[in-house]
Amino acid sequence: MTYNYDSFDAKHYDLATFTGPALGSKAPDFSLSLADGGTARLLDFDTPFLVLEMGSLTCPLFQGRRPAMTALNAGAQDASFAVLYVREAHPGATIGAHNSQDDKQSCARNLMESDGEQRRIFVDDLGGQVHEAYGGFPNSVYIINRHGCVVYFSDWNNPTATATALTQLQAGKPANVRAFFKPVPPSVSLRVLGNGGRGAKMDFLRSFPNLIWHNLILRNIRLLFGGKSDIDPDMHC
Repeated sequence: MTYNYDSFDAKHYDLATFTGPALGSKAPDFSLSLADGGTARLLDFDTPFLVLEMGSLTCPLFQGRRPAMTALNAGAQDASFAVLYVREAHPGATIGAHNSQDDKQSCARNLMESDGEQRRIFVDDLGGQVHEAYGGFPNSVYIINRHGCVVYFSDWNNPTATATALTQLQAGKPANVRAFFKPVPPSVSLRVLGNGGRGAKMDFLRSFPNLIWHNLILRNIRLLFGGKSDIDPDMHC
């Protein structure tokens, strides 16, 4: 199985286990290209916190959550926001799997120029080294403090929970919030999958029961009975 799969299957992901950096651990840092040109360090930010979200053009969850994340970015003080552009979640005939770094760079630039993404966009390498270091899920989110420590994460971004977590952290409190998985409206999924082109919708529909079972049911049940964070927002790791 290659990292840049040509067609989506839920088996590409271990939906029962998320292997990204744990709370209180050091967030991996990398030098990456930017969608608007040049390079920068992933953890080179000058605010108390960085909100980092994984995404791609063909990920309905990422695209459906962008309006809420845009509003959070616009309204949040003392926080930086960034997107890590990863593999295409649901490649199709129009937006296919990345075959070169230039291809991936072009998709990230389209996210900025055509879709109007205003956050800083880092572009992962072709093999997904950074994405894998952050757990490899298509729409996870992290909040990292000024010392490079993970003080909040969710394997699936829930913008309401992310906003609450950031507010708690900025108030000097641990981020004690449960980020329950919530699907985006069907109209959003159909639009995004349609943009991917022929094949994207059918691949998604084949895996839909598996996705509902693992994400909406099992994951949310595990989260309901999970513990709470005691991570100091300004911790050193």
